[in-house]
Amino acid sequence: MENEFKQVMSERTDEELIKIVTVERERYNPIAIEAAEWEIQNRNIDATEFEKIKVKATVEKEQIKKVDSNVVNSGTRFLNLIIDSIAWYILIIIVFLIVGLFIPTNASASDFFVVIFNLILIFGTFFAYHSIMEIKFQKTLGKFVTKTRVVKLNGEKPEKSDIISRTFCRLIPFDRISFLFMKNGIHDYLSKTKVVKDTAE
Repeated sequence: MENEFKQVMSERTDEELIKIVTVERERYNPIAIEAAEWEIQNRNIDATEFEKIKVKATVEKEQIKKVDSNVVNSGTRFLNLIIDSIAWYILIIIVFLIVGLFIPTNASASDFFVVIFNLILIFGTFFAYHSIMEIKFQKTLGKFVTKTRVVKLNGEKPEKSDIISRTFCRLIPFDRISFLFMKNGIHDYLSKTKVVKDTAE
């Protein structure tokens, strides 16, 4: 067992090792801590570098705790869902009206290409609504109303790639109601984001 921990710790970065023996110490069992400390000694990590990483890790841990304390409840998330669904449906109607001026979108359901085109419009509108709003404002219309916003786990503004990933994950079946059964929804978990009160720093 001890050799297994030594192997695992030998694959960790200097920063990860320092976090394990300092701010994340309570998450690991004594043998793992011992293996991490042995690896730190074996690498002869510079003391000044050790302290710098320790301070950074402590600050990050405090930021994460602060974000966690401001995560909104399921009721607020459900209200966001209702408002955003209404906004999305209105947007779909507008898009279909505009596109319908140039391309027929009301052919019979048996017309395969029209059905596919309509589905692309529907999901494209869904993707555009959520991704553009959250990339630009960290909010959808629902979040504006409930005074909430999406952030990374450490409270920072998400990158474009985080929001795009988050939006794609919304298409997972049952994702849109997953926040009713877990603290964060599936798309939050997979994109490593959270929805917090807008008063949070």
